Amino acid sequence: MAPWGDVLGGSSDSTDFDLDDIERAGELIALTLSGPETFYDYHGQHLGTHALLCQRLANHLGVRLRMEVCRDTAEMLSRLQNGEADIIAFPLRPDSLSPGWVIDSTKTQLVRSVKEWYAPQLLADVRSEEQRMLKGGGVKRHVYAPMLSRQGGIISRYDGFFQQYCRPIGWDWRLMAAQCYQESTFDPLAQSWAGAKGLMQIMPQTADHLGLARSDMNDPEKNIAAAAKYLNELEALFRDIPQRRERQDFVLAAYNGGYNHIRDAMALARRDGKNPCRWADVSFYVLHLSEPRYYQDPVVKHGYMRGSETHDYVLRIRQRWEQYRGVKGASFSGTPQKSRNAKHRQKFLIKQ
Repeated sequence: MAPWGDVLGGSSDSTDFDLDDIERAGELIALTLSGPETFYDYHGQHLGTHALLCQRLANHLGVRLRMEVCRDTAEMLSRLQNGEADIIAFPLRPDSLSPGWVIDSTKTQLVRSVKEWYAPQLLADVRSEEQRMLKGGGVKRHVYAPMLSRQGGIISRYDGFFQQYCRPIGWDWRLMAAQCYQESTFDPLAQSWAGAKGLMQIMPQTADHLGLARSDMNDPEKNIAAAAKYLNELEALFRDIPQRRERQDFVLAAYNGGYNHIRDAMALARRDGKNPCRWADVSFYVLHLSEPRYYQDPVVKHGYMRGSETHDYVLRIRQRWEQYRGVKGASFSGTPQKSRNAKHRQKFLIKQ
């Protein structure tokens, strides 16, 4: 088996589907395994050195990419031989001339095109690209103070919206305010490298699902309203967690790290005889889903996770919520509470 092909015994179907067919179909299907160097989901984006490199290949070919995660190398090889995919984007045979990927040698057009496209420097390039994405969370924003006016009992300019949209879902508006500060530091124009926008850093695909027009993603009220709707949806998915405060920690974790990864952590807790409905137990596994002995366990269905970020996300929101609990917010008006004047507000602004 050579790095770019020579998978013997491919099906007759696989020999008939070469580069020209891939281009007509408009899709390159790649197989891989979950892991920090290969493929993982991060805030709705597919990351990992080989995933990013494969995306560059798809862009070069002018087609979309479909990455499919397998359980092991035997499954990858079997599926490739059966013509279910075009390429194995995993370092099975790494050397200085290729990333170690495998292509059925009967796909002569694809093999030739990939050989002509690939250069060893590409691996270093995508690794640097990924580090730039992940550095500091990749959110462009102004940093506002976590309390606009402690003496006046004002957390932010948007307290009225938090109160208005938390009331129907039964959340403490100060908890959502604490989450908002963690997401955007109260900057309605905040934007992440992944495309998340606004006060609550809503992803474009999530906005579509929630009925939030992409042109309105930076609108403070509409962004908060959509986020409250999303929190309510997530809470319904965790209705098997009986205690409300515990359930909200799971919701916050899913908002940041993805529902499926949190369910994987719950499965690991259950496997070890821990309480899968207790965040103190489950958060341990969230934190350790970045380690192969956890994300490769058979009970884990969605692979590797950068769990330390999600673990800290929930912790910091809860800590800030404790600080905010002294703010009563009794005089609800349904509109953002204003600071006394713009000059008073501006002194809290620090540019990153």
